[in-house]
Amino acid sequence: MKVLLLENISGVAVEQFRDAGYEVEALTAALEERELVKKLTQEKVRGASVSILGVRSKTRVSAAVIAAACETASPVGIESKSPPSGTNREKGGAPAAPKLVAVGAFCIGVDKIDRAAASERGVAVFNDPHSNSRSVAELAMGEIIVLLRRVFFSSTQMHLGVWNKSAAGAHEVRGLTLGIVGYGKIGSQVSDLAEALGMRVVFYDVSHVLARGNARAVGFGELLEISDVVTLHVDGKPQNQNLFGAEEFRRMKDGACFLNLSRGFVVDHEALAAGLKTGKIAGAAVDVFPKEPESGAEFRSVLQGLPNVILTPHVGGSTEEAQQNIGQFVSARLVDYVKTGNSLLSVNLPHCHLEYEPGGHRLMHIHRNVPGILRAINDILADRGINIERQVLDTRGTLGYAIYDINRACDEELMRQLRAVPHTIGVRMAE
Repeated sequence: MKVLLLENISGVAVEQFRDAGYEVEALTAALEERELVKKLTQEKVRGASVSILGVRSKTRVSAAVIAAACETASPVGIESKSPPSGTNREKGGAPAAPKLVAVGAFCIGVDKIDRAAASERGVAVFNDPHSNSRSVAELAMGEIIVLLRRVFFSSTQMHLGVWNKSAAGAHEVRGLTLGIVGYGKIGSQVSDLAEALGMRVVFYDVSHVLARGNARAVGFGELLEISDVVTLHVDGKPQNQNLFGAEEFRRMKDGACFLNLSRGFVVDHEALAAGLKTGKIAGAAVDVFPKEPESGAEFRSVLQGLPNVILTPHVGGSTEEAQQNIGQFVSARLVDYVKTGNSLLSVNLPHCHLEYEPGGHRLMHIHRNVPGILRAINDILADRGINIERQVLDTRGTLGYAIYDINRACDEELMRQLRAVPHTIGVRMAE
């Protein structure tokens, strides 16, 4: 099996895949959709179909990319169109098994992966929602101190040859109120760090979450009105688009500071720039932008050139420690899924786990969540004299996923029969 890793994913992941027996190709850059489709189809023609695709936050894994990775190549290199589930599968046909087994997002966000298309093809998607949270939280706290002490502004002045020693507008963080919008894995860690520095912490989250330490949950409007610093740590859900605009900045305290280390489309940068120019907002730190260029490309923003504004190129989670941890975590999940079928922590498949015993014969079946699937599978196995030693099933929305341990290996005829079960999406044996 082959693994294709894009965007300079940590060497820890490369080592883990190779230790597990995979052929690994690691590229430093992201690939545009057309380039990625071409790369995947070329690999199949060469007889080296990609079974695991690893990306970070720049690569878009679209429906076209997933389709290209799941279609099978003919001996002469001409792609045979493998139909999506819901066509001849439901009529009892037996399409070829897809080549792509799983996609790993070596980051938190999976908004650039078409999860519906992945589910349609039986491709598991995994990410790491934990490993870079500390890095983002530490950067946020560092930027809060730098903004409140006006360090960035003073440093810029010094580089221009201006010596201006003054306490005006500089504040300790102790005793100030920090408002955290989004109290998940990152926001809650920011809460702990801020409280340790003596800040009062209030937070707002759309979900009911447990407060850490002495933090206090408040309404969104109250948070804006009482916070000396507002920091955003929300996810990439569509409802968060334009969460912060002119009205939200107007409701903030005069002279408050603002941070966004979450998603670029959450904030109206024109409104933020206006608030900074009038002094309504005393300082800002922004790590994410509505349009982000490739590394080394030209960057333009209305926030450029403004005093006491820290701009960073989406590096909140970009520490060596975070990337190593992410590389280790996601690659381990992918290897385990291919080997045992364990889909726990998948962002699109039902969460299914069956304790794995080396040397057994494991079968995985992904299908539409409709009545009668298990009976059909069990009947096929029974008719061929195959004993089911253990099995587990879980469902998630329109999908069902079953793992079987059986007493002998599957031959091609058995696999053909299992793929022909109506509403089947994908069938495979453990590698």
